Formats: sequence, structure tokens, C-alpha cells
Amino acid sequence: MKTILILPLALVVLLGACRQAPQSPQTDAPAGEPGEVRVWPLLSEHGAAQPDLAVAPDDRLLLSWISVRPGRDNALQFAAYGNDGRWQSSPRTIAVGEALLSNWADTPHIAATADGALWVHWLQKTSTAAGQYDLVLSRSANRGFNWSAPVTVNSDSGGEHGFASLWPASPSALGVAWLNPVAAADGAHAAHSAGMGLRTASFDASLQRSDDRVLDEMTCECCQTDAALTTRGVVLVYRDRDADQVRDIAALRFDGQDWSTPAKVHADGWKMPACPVNGPAVAAHGDDVVVAWYTAAGDKPAMKLARSRDAGASFAAPVQVDHGTAVLGRVDVAHDADGAWVLWLREEAGAQSLWLARYSTDLAREVFRKQIATLQGRGAAIGFPKLALRADGAYAVWTDVVDGQPKLRGVQVLR
Repeated sequence: MKTILILPLALVVLLGACRQAPQSPQTDAPAGEPGEVRVWPLLSEHGAAQPDLAVAPDDRLLLSWISVRPGRDNALQFAAYGNDGRWQSSPRTIAVGEALLSNWADTPHIAATADGALWVHWLQKTSTAAGQYDLVLSRSANRGFNWSAPVTVNSDSGGEHGFASLWPASPSALGVAWLNPVAAADGAHAAHSAGMGLRTASFDASLQRSDDRVLDEMTCECCQTDAALTTRGVVLVYRDRDADQVRDIAALRFDGQDWSTPAKVHADGWKMPACPVNGPAVAAHGDDVVVAWYTAAGDKPAMKLARSRDAGASFAAPVQVDHGTAVLGRVDVAHDADGAWVLWLREEAGAQSLWLARYSTDLAREVFRKQIATLQGRGAAIGFPKLALRADGAYAVWTDVVDGQPKLRGVQVLR
């Protein structure tokens, strides 16, 4: 089995020189109406899947993805999109190798800290056997031109580790939360675990670990986690699980010293015997927090959105964004002073579609709702769409399938 290879600077520059980055200047485009949907041309080629989208402190958009072209090793790549409406370079390769695992539901995430560093995590196989992989983390101090050797986030070995969230723990350190095997009560090895729990740790600029702790010893086994920064610290959301197999959304807060006790965002009471692979999303602006999630409590699928005015300490009753058997969920959310944006998937008559809605800050008013894409792909091939918000609009990116291969698509929705 090949190991992950971090490309040195010289090779990255050579790859970038082979292809001139196409430009898509938005600053020269005519002014449009709020809610207008424009195609956002991306640099990724056929074979790109599992996108992540983040806003850096300097307001650049950071787009990462995995290239999964047949006959080649998987490659984790990224590109940065500037305020001038132009891509700042050709795609850069972060890591490549046979051990780099592509999982439709467990997306690598990219993040930036105030010191200018970029961070990325991915899944790395530890064995040819199924279900054996670690969560690894790498850092770039020079805007992604080259990357550090990866370090393993989990401190145990064996089994599955993933569904991570990243957030700035300080101007130069990163917080990471992830799902980790929980050893059985008889002390069995993690590979023979009693389930999955939620863990967290911090990593400094030298990728040294600190503050490693367990936050919840029983969670949903394969639902995504998410995190957002408030003025009082980070809020972390995930799908919890109790002994009766109730799988509702829970939230925790970290004030810089301690984590709060997990508390339900809302008591849906969704009793589910297996993991739905459908986690929550969270976004924050100051002390305002919004959480969006999918539930099928009472066999009634629904998309919900709830607001907290106290940095995640408590949440108001949720707003129902969508409902019915067509709702797939796989949600993302963004939030600023003007309100909340929600992105989710539906499927009707065998066709999937991507929808975007905008709500007022108090969630009392729906500003608009529209279908922004009809997808060619079906089922798990679409993965999870991503959403980011800047002054010039909301940006959405997702995986579709074209001629049998995954391909990223993107739009800008004007504000």
C-alpha cells in the first residue's frame, strides 16, 4: 500500500505551470437582483468530488476536493478564490496516494487561522482491510504552496476515525473534534469497539497535540459534526444517540477552559436503529447561532432550523424549512447580520435537486426560496453540498455526475 505523499514546493509550482488558471471576474459583471443565481466556474476537472468550502480571515474562499479519477491514486486538492472575483492560482495538490481514502459522507475539511496558516484533514487507510483508517492533519505556512507531513489526530489505533470539524482555537492553533471508537466495557481493543464517541483536541503551529478529551461516549456512528465560533467560544453540534436509539441533535460549548454538558438543540425524539448518515450544520454571527438538521421523527422527514441568541446555550423552537418524503437533508448553513441561509437536497421522481432558502435574523420570515440546481447524479454519488457567505453573495458547491464521473459544480447567489 502506498503512503500519502505531500508534494514539495517545486513539484506544485511545476504542476501549476502546466495549466493556466481560467478566470471568472465577478467584479465586472453587471449588478443583479438579490437572489439571482449565477454559475460559479470552478477549476476542478472531471473526477472531483467531496468538496469543502471555507472563508479565510482575509475573506478568500478556500475550496478543497478529492480527485478520484480511474487508474490514478486519490489526490486531495484545493484552490483559493479572491475578493476580486478571480481564482488566485491553478489547483494545488496537498496530498496524493493509495492510502488517501475517499468516502462520500466523510469530507476532508479545510480551514485557516489568523496567522495566515492553512489547515486540512483527511482520512488515511491503515490497512487493506475495510474500516481501518486514521484521521490525519496537515498545515501550510505559505498559503498552500507546500504542506507539512501529516500527523495523526486520533491517539488510538484500529477502527474508523472521522467526521471531523475544524475551528481556530487561537490565532495560530486549531481545534479538532471527531468521532472515535469507544472501547468495549471489557477493555477490548478499539477495533472491537462498543460504538463511537465524540473527542476533541487542539494542535499548535508545530502540530503538537494538547487538551485531548472525550466529550460524549455515545454518539451516532457516522453522522457529520460541525463547529462555529461565537464571541463566547466555539459551538459544536453533532447527532447524539442514547440507549433507546433516539438520535437527536446535540450541542456543546467551549469557553476557553471547559466544555459544557451536551444538550439537545431540540427534542425531536427520532428513534432510529441505524445511523442515518445525515449530520447537522451550524453557523454563528456574534452570539447569534443557527443550527440546521434533518430528522424523520414519527416517520415524517423534515428539515429544521433553530436559533440561539446566547451563543448556543439555549435554542428557540425550530422553524420547519422543508418536509415530506422528498427531503434528503444533507444540509449546510451560513449566517451573518442579515440572516440565515440554508442549503439542502431533495429527491422526487428519481431526480435530485439542490435548494437554497434565506431567512431573516429571527427566522420569522422567509426572504426567498429557490431551486438552484437539478442534478444528474443519484444517491450517495452526490455527497454533501457546501455553502459559504461573503459580502458579494452566498456561494454553493456540490458534486454531480457527468458521463459517469463525479464533477464539481458551483453557483453564486447575489445578496
